[in-house]
Amino acid sequence: MITYRLAKYFGAEEAASLQSPIPPAFEGDASVYSQFIESYNLTGYERLLMILSLAPVLNPGALDAFFINDKEKGKPFSCFGGVHSSGHNGFLPTAETFLFIACGTELDTRFKLFNLFSPDHAFSKHGVISLEGGNKLEPFLTSVLVPSREYIDLFTHGSASKPTFGNDFPAKELSTGHNWDDLVLNHRTRAEIDELKIWSEHGATIMDDWGLGRRLKPGYLSLFYGPPGTGKTLTATLLAKAIKKPIYRIDLSLIVSKYIGETEKNLSGIFDQAENKNWVLFFDEADALFGKRTKVNDAHDRYANQEVSYLLQRVEDFSGLVILASNLKSNMDEAFTRRFQSVVYFPMPGHEERYNLWKSAFAEISEFAPDVDLNAIAEQYEISGGSIMNVVRYCSLVAVSRGTKVIRLMDIVEGIKREYRKEGKLV
Repeated sequence: MITYRLAKYFGAEEAASLQSPIPPAFEGDASVYSQFIESYNLTGYERLLMILSLAPVLNPGALDAFFINDKEKGKPFSCFGGVHSSGHNGFLPTAETFLFIACGTELDTRFKLFNLFSPDHAFSKHGVISLEGGNKLEPFLTSVLVPSREYIDLFTHGSASKPTFGNDFPAKELSTGHNWDDLVLNHRTRAEIDELKIWSEHGATIMDDWGLGRRLKPGYLSLFYGPPGTGKTLTATLLAKAIKKPIYRIDLSLIVSKYIGETEKNLSGIFDQAENKNWVLFFDEADALFGKRTKVNDAHDRYANQEVSYLLQRVEDFSGLVILASNLKSNMDEAFTRRFQSVVYFPMPGHEERYNLWKSAFAEISEFAPDVDLNAIAEQYEISGGSIMNVVRYCSLVAVSRGTKVIRLMDIVEGIKREYRKEGKLV
């Protein structure tokens, strides 16, 4: 296509007999790239845009033909577009580059192809290709065509790499060696989690096949609230594991900023990367980000309220599952809580739940001294599941330091006292 367009543009002798190349067929090709083209039913122009965006990664030299200057004007040809990158040492194609290759100077076709850069086009909506680096004072066509790293990985070796934690992606993937049967919750909480699990497995059916997608918001928003250590994070992780989806815990320390506009920008980056990837997003201690709006006393308060409104809109528009965790429901802004599809309370475990936690927490290799009665301990000490695990860790380390596998009652009680002191309680 580049050879054809340059010959046409410069009026080469053979140009009159040249015909626009036909995109190659993919019959019998099982590659991810072929499946992508067939799945999206891409036109020839869309395929040209796709492969042009990939050229700097796959074959940078293919674009060297544009490293020529207009001798009459003493500058690069404006119609070629492109950015000359020092780091890449190659020609980075812009939207203008695509339009030149696709239609030359034909204005009718050029105007029609503007649609390929629309936010509603699949390339933009699904994060396949983005336009980056354009100055707001310059035409949008000066923006560089940037294919997403996910699709580069898919096309080149068939699987997408996981995002790297950092400022550009302030979230870490959660994992657990536990199984669904290891989760100890009261019956009511467990039933509400089961409902969420059902939606995760069958939500697409009622949205697409039943047509409810025309009436309902695309995703699912849930609030987990309750005291620390009651299983909110573990439940979210096990839920994602059960429905075979990766779950990412958002690091709010890298999201929330004191500078105006930065929080929205940081959060927007998370949602942009997560869209259409079947990820579960988990916001721990979410009231730091989604807390109550303040009374408007000055411009800063007004902007803070606008920030919360933006967050609400962005979370609602996300097509996947978002779980927010908070210690207190009352800390959350009412504008959010009204829009949750489910609000799940994680209370402190009762006697029965505590007993089951104590029984399953210790290693199978452990032995108990004769005076250890886990049922009596569960009945006497009100303590969270997270604190129980801390006690188990403490007792196990003490036993190992003594050169034994025996867990003693006095060590369990001392471990409980340590947990109580953390919370300012007395035994």
